[in-house]
Amino acid sequence: MKKRNILITGGANGIGLAIVKKFADSGANVFFIDMQEESGKAVEAELEEKGQKVKFLFCDITNSISVESAIDEITGGIHVLINNAGISHIGNVENTAEEDFDRVYEVNVKGAFLVTKKVIPKMKAVGGGAILNMASVAATMGLPDRFAYSMTKGAMLSMTLSIARDYVSDGIRCNCLSPGRVHTPFVDGFLAKNYPGQEKEMFAKLAATQPIGRMAEPKEIADLAYFLCSDEAGFITGADYNIDGGFKGLKV
Repeated sequence: MKKRNILITGGANGIGLAIVKKFADSGANVFFIDMQEESGKAVEAELEEKGQKVKFLFCDITNSISVESAIDEITGGIHVLINNAGISHIGNVENTAEEDFDRVYEVNVKGAFLVTKKVIPKMKAVGGGAILNMASVAATMGLPDRFAYSMTKGAMLSMTLSIARDYVSDGIRCNCLSPGRVHTPFVDGFLAKNYPGQEKEMFAKLAATQPIGRMAEPKEIADLAYFLCSDEAGFITGADYNIDGGFKGLKV
């Protein structure tokens, strides 16, 4: 990955931050997009202090002008794109408000579309590259009260297959990851908000839903993301990789 240009969306915390650090450790030129400006600049400063080449780009991925402006700051081509940015939502079809449905779609689907559309010409310019989309086990399983979220992750899976097919002759590979539960700041915030005083108990219950007995750590997702975008995965495209502690394959 040395000297290659890597673009990661949603890189200021959680899984995205772990991916940023993984690629930065490899000697790549890492650009990451986020709307959390304070956190993004702090990550940039921290990694630059270690001598790594990292640049934060403030961007609203649901806005085409914002996307174009941010990505135009990247000189040269782009070798790797990781569409990681996303938001969640809890609810079934009846109690999902129209504005919530639209918001989840705009971030999780439209955002990935706008970024990918802008990046592909830059990827063609360097003779190809790798795109990795963040899907979820929710894309292919029926999870309770995850209607809007599951819909968007199913779209990410379908988007992956279409891009892989359309650009295989351009040397562009496209795959997606489908994580199960991952221990991120989002999980901690969700428990603090909805189960005050019961955080440890509820965390243990959520972790136990994975047959392996725990949630994934963000670094574990980052390690697989790195492999799928590396030359070692050069024969892999149009694939969906479950990384879920057996949640899908071992579910009874």
